[in-house]
Amino acid sequence: MKELLRSTDPTVIAFASALLSGEGIEVFELDVHMSVLEGSIGVLPRRMMVRDDDLIAAERVLRDNEIPFERR
Repeated sequence: MKELLRSTDPTVIAFASALLSGEGIEVFELDVHMSVLEGSIGVLPRRMMVRDDDLIAAERVLRDNEIPFERR
């Protein structure tokens, strides 16, 4: 698994997830329930993971849709 995206904005995560699912790329979200522990103030980012084999295609989808991400 590789980290594709990290964001505190749930709309970015939802949009990216929908785009990737539409391309047949399976997405795994980590740290989703951390917002409950932090009081839902959006301090802790959520991480979006993809399979190693899907990383390049997933990055291309994000880039084509102007969703900012950093390669880690």
